[in-house]
Amino acid sequence: MTATAPLEKGILSVRELLGDESLDIPVYQRPYKWTTKNISQLFADITLHKDKTAYRLGTVVFHQEKDENGKIKRNIVDGQQRTLSLMLAVRALINERIGPKVSNPITRKDLLVTLETLGKNMKDPHFSNLTSQTNLHNNYLAVSRIVSRPEFTEEMVHFLLNQCELVFFELNDISEAFQFFDSQNARGRDLEPHDLLKAFHLREFTDEDEHLKADVVSQWENSDSETLARLFANYLFRIRNWSRGESARYFGKEHTHLFKGVNINRIDRYPYVEQLRMAHHFVDEYNQHYQRRIDGNRMTFPFHLDQIIINGRRFFEMIGHYQQKIASFQREFQPSKGDASEVQLQHLPELEGFAPRILSELDAYEGKGRTGDRYVRSLFNCLLIAYIDKFGMVEISRAIEKVFIWAYSLRLKMQVVQLASMDNHVLENNLFLLIKEATQPADFLGVELPVLPKVNASKAAAIEKLFKEMRYCE
Repeated sequence: MTATAPLEKGILSVRELLGDESLDIPVYQRPYKWTTKNISQLFADITLHKDKTAYRLGTVVFHQEKDENGKIKRNIVDGQQRTLSLMLAVRALINERIGPKVSNPITRKDLLVTLETLGKNMKDPHFSNLTSQTNLHNNYLAVSRIVSRPEFTEEMVHFLLNQCELVFFELNDISEAFQFFDSQNARGRDLEPHDLLKAFHLREFTDEDEHLKADVVSQWENSDSETLARLFANYLFRIRNWSRGESARYFGKEHTHLFKGVNINRIDRYPYVEQLRMAHHFVDEYNQHYQRRIDGNRMTFPFHLDQIIINGRRFFEMIGHYQQKIASFQREFQPSKGDASEVQLQHLPELEGFAPRILSELDAYEGKGRTGDRYVRSLFNCLLIAYIDKFGMVEISRAIEKVFIWAYSLRLKMQVVQLASMDNHVLENNLFLLIKEATQPADFLGVELPVLPKVNASKAAAIEKLFKEMRYCE
């Protein structure tokens, strides 16, 4: 079944959206879940794009119906969280910037008239749900702090009300309204976090990079959505969040801020940005020099998994870089056929010690296909990738041994390994943080790991044998 075409579609400014007296939050809508982090991100994005002629905040879908008195109502089917947050912002502007006792009053007559009109016509959100009430209260205080500051100028107020826009669709059947929303989000599938990141960073392209957009984004476009989803969820998100000392179980829309950084052409010249700015321009200058046409050399940007991200072109280059790097890791860290003691990998330095056997056994032991064992293998892969990203192949055999003991101690000490088990294991003894802070391989390789007093796992006899030979199991 295909959703019916909307009765109406178009673009609304924040002023037009919130000033609509027919706007309504229906009872079937979910609680207001936005937190102060969402508020901060929304206004950070608005501030970042304040020099544009217009900035799109997202989409809102309406279901049009008549109330008992025959008056038209526009129920919000999607876009409630953002709309309510904008209402809080306008209410805060009225309370914090208008009146004889405010410290930073608005003086522009057009803004005063607009805010006065919105104050009369705008709905005040009311929820019986305690979560909604708490979030509304906390977010109002957060947005009040933002809009009352001197740097939130009258120009910013004008930009928020008149140049920040939402795309709207309106239908007159509730089921079709929900179906229409689903159809707009990839054939019934809600937008994935990586879809949202793509949209954000496409908007962040600078004018001078615009001609590079097609080439830079091509690898992303040639990758299917599931591949990108796995890249972010299984590797980039986990390594990045664990390296911050934070939980990393499920990658969702609330985590997209981890992959938003700075636009070096728009951000102020803060000292921390200078190294990014220098690297960015130096790499471009080097690659564009006439000598590169002679020697054929090319420099890639020095990406790191825990770096501050440069928005726009460099983000897509970074994702392409790690797509290739992780694909190479997956190819290289598979053992060749033959006796386990003779395993060597095609493009790696000659492996020593227990490393060849470890890699061989990880792909052969009895229980390797169980869900819990796949979680443990994910731990192993992520930490080894983090090490290689930091130190390359220096002391790689010892690194494989260290990562193996750390990751698979979880497998041996537990009968059942769950996603939470994996996450807690990291946070209890976080070697990702250790790698982040290390300045040389010895800082990581010298860490002492506990000896297992007993083994509780089944179908892991080969892993247990390795632990005993390596003197990590009593």
